[in-house]
Amino acid sequence: MTRKLFGTDGVRGTANTWPMTADMALKIGAAAGRYFRNDGSNGHRVVIGKDTRLSGYMFENALTAGLTSTGMNVLLLGPVPTPAVGMLTTSMRADVGIMISASHNPHHDNGIKFFGPDGFKLSDEAEAEIEALVEAEIEPAQAVNIGRATRIDDGRFRYAERLKSTFPSGMSLAGLKVVVDCANGAAYRVAPEVLWEMGAEVIPVGTTPNGLNINDNCGSTSTQTAAEAVVTHGADVGICLDGDADRVMIIDENGHVADGDQLMALIAGRWAEWGKLRGGTLVATVMSNLGLERFLTDKGLRLERTAVGDRYVVEAMRKGDWNLGGEQSGHIVMTDYGTTGDGLLAGLQVLATMVETGQPASALVQQFETVPQVLKNVRYAAGKTPLEDASVKAAIAEAEAQLAATGRVLIRKSGTEPLIRVMAESTDDGLMTQVVDDIVAAVEAVA
Repeated sequence: MTRKLFGTDGVRGTANTWPMTADMALKIGAAAGRYFRNDGSNGHRVVIGKDTRLSGYMFENALTAGLTSTGMNVLLLGPVPTPAVGMLTTSMRADVGIMISASHNPHHDNGIKFFGPDGFKLSDEAEAEIEALVEAEIEPAQAVNIGRATRIDDGRFRYAERLKSTFPSGMSLAGLKVVVDCANGAAYRVAPEVLWEMGAEVIPVGTTPNGLNINDNCGSTSTQTAAEAVVTHGADVGICLDGDADRVMIIDENGHVADGDQLMALIAGRWAEWGKLRGGTLVATVMSNLGLERFLTDKGLRLERTAVGDRYVVEAMRKGDWNLGGEQSGHIVMTDYGTTGDGLLAGLQVLATMVETGQPASALVQQFETVPQVLKNVRYAAGKTPLEDASVKAAIAEAEAQLAATGRVLIRKSGTEPLIRVMAESTDDGLMTQVVDDIVAAVEAVA
């Protein structure tokens, strides 16, 4: 079944522009309600969380209206990280969880992500069925069966306690000075609270959301502010989250940034030593650096690659019964503790390793030498299909032939924005840059 609304991570777009309108959110809510309240009873629940975007109020109300109109009872969590929604969906015995967020995107974007009753993101098939219901005539519940909406005040505290429970027993963060950049997003309260409660001296950054400043020169996609804070305050480490706190970048004491590949290498290596890395396998996407793959191979471990998107990483993990995976962008998924990427949880794993080993962050978060990588994005006009153009296909084929001996090329369409992502890796910097520029030029010519 072809999907028009749902992309690689739910429904996403610019607020007040199709499909991210209040009217469409109401229809999506009603469709989800009809899909999950399939026996007509009034015992069905949905939890809704959101980040700090101004449009979150609008979508929260519209989704609530749609869901209650079909008989679902709505539990409103307010601003909480995406992984908290996955966790609370299961612990509150909800049929579905919804997160209103566009993750690392600017404030004017927003999105709607769904979690099933097991806390994992919905399958493509389930999303396709909900989309089909959106396009159909949805029968509302009878007046006596309209659902109720209730504010839940302790959602973030429940999530905080779960996070702290993952830390080694008897260990604390006393003596560590930690910068935490919350991107003016969903973790602006819970992240500093958790770190302080665990004993750290906390320097907060990006904790004054105003609805418009989420991810604005802060967070995991803009680490300079946090890096400067680490150096200025003489901090031991920096934790940079994105707008919904499901991804992380780590900054060492010198202000150097470590991405998701380096963090996965650290965690995979430690877990393998403890016999905890199930199947000796790490799951990552096609975007992860070749250096990570070589690092794992040298340790007798293997890398299982998937399509881009943390949902596909999780699907592979569940299918293979593996417990660690993620993305270069900083989504780190540890199914022993949670059901989706969790930036703060991954940060705590790094902090635990620092405490256990007594080593500084700089000695831990640069586990391998990266193969040089170039990534460029090309925006294309609505209705265009640049990757189907013969000239673009020819440019890609030529690049693959040129890099065959020294690296690789990866070209893909973004699942969340009208962008073509052009990536290459090679030990030959000059050739790598040339082939990327050639492909970009070919795409721009038809975009």
